Amino acid sequence: MHCVVPAGGLSPDGPRWIHARPTFFLPVQVLRQVFRGKLVAGLRAAFREGRLSFPGALQALAPESAFRAWLRSLHHQPWVVYAKPPFGSPAHVLHYLARYTHRVAISNHRLVAVADDTVSFRWKDYRHGSQIRTLTLDVNEFLRRFLLHVLPKRFVRIRYFGLLAPRCRTADLATCRAALAAAPPPPVTAPSADATRTRSWPCPRCGAPMRISNG
Repeated sequence: MHCVVPAGGLSPDGPRWIHARPTFFLPVQVLRQVFRGKLVAGLRAAFREGRLSFPGALQALAPESAFRAWLRSLHHQPWVVYAKPPFGSPAHVLHYLARYTHRVAISNHRLVAVADDTVSFRWKDYRHGSQIRTLTLDVNEFLRRFLLHVLPKRFVRIRYFGLLAPRCRTADLATCRAALAAAPPPPVTAPSADATRTRSWPCPRCGAPMRISNG
């Protein structure tokens, strides 16, 4: 789950922007305590519902008394959480999120071959210098992975709140820009025909943009 949180907000009377403290977001000391509490509570509930197994060396934790004693010991150990600022600018972060919120699970230009029972596609291997590799999957496995990105019924991909809530964002964002002396957003223009052709998927043979024909 990704969240975009503003470092401040409008004053109760509206026209002023109140900046948050530099350390307002996710203080590490508090975050590690909350994470520990949530994880221990989840383990306790899973044990109570019989959803945990204890194979091999973990067999000693199978009795309820032993498991509860082990959970209590977790509260006496220092937990470590890792938080760091992003590598790039806020625009870089938004561009990164947009790849997941406004695109499908796999775009057409990454598909290399589709046979009766296999699908081959390109993927980027970040562990080895972002090399482009090809992976071939059984068609059922490909569909299974693709459908993991399909939201269940009544779920939405993006939820807006606060300044971005649909009922008030038009007025609130204008007030924010005025309070921060920010430039207004550029006007939205319809893409030209040339730009539309440029964004189309490339031909797998010559690399030129493919054109959609209704004939």
